[in-house]
Amino acid sequence: MTQKEHHPPPHAGRPRSTEADAAILEAAADLLLEEGLDGVSVDRVARRAGVSRPTIYRRYPGKTELLIAAIHWVYRYQPEQELPAPRDLEELLRWWALALEGPENAGIRTLTLRLLGVGHDHPEFAAAFRAVSVEPRNAMVREVLLRERDRGRFPEDTDLEVVRKLLAGAVLMHLTTNPHGSTVEEAERFFLAVLRETRFQPLGVDH
Repeated sequence: MTQKEHHPPPHAGRPRSTEADAAILEAAADLLLEEGLDGVSVDRVARRAGVSRPTIYRRYPGKTELLIAAIHWVYRYQPEQELPAPRDLEELLRWWALALEGPENAGIRTLTLRLLGVGHDHPEFAAAFRAVSVEPRNAMVREVLLRERDRGRFPEDTDLEVVRKLLAGAVLMHLTTNPHGSTVEEAERFFLAVLRETRFQPLGVDH
């Protein structure tokens, strides 16, 4: 992603629709990564993307929708597509580690850290983002946990919502203690260590 304002050549025509889509999302994502939510405005995105304000508003009715789309752009998340179903909880934690680590995922780490305080500073945005982005992913995690309990990998009296929150907290703890990244293996080991504290039965262990 670029880190400076850029403008179209003096005689360039309007970008084609797909080019404008990408330019808008990249511009908004760059501003999010550089300055957080407060650094993003439709005017600034339009200037950086080299498009007009109406071009943005034809795609996004307001700043909230633009911000959510930009976050999904960074996360490479497409809400309209069905979330993949991991084979087991270990595979899900492996996916999380892969998504967070490596130089190609620096933007994901930076943005996640920037979003930590969004509920306090921008409660209306946080509520909208949670509804369209966070809750669908939480629902997928709940399904995995329920399936694992049905397989006997958690005791019947396990509070799976507490387990889900512990694992989400483990992701945030890993990020805050390793803001510049670590390795996939280190992240995965940490997530699995937290999971083992929940009375979860690893594969190959007799119940």
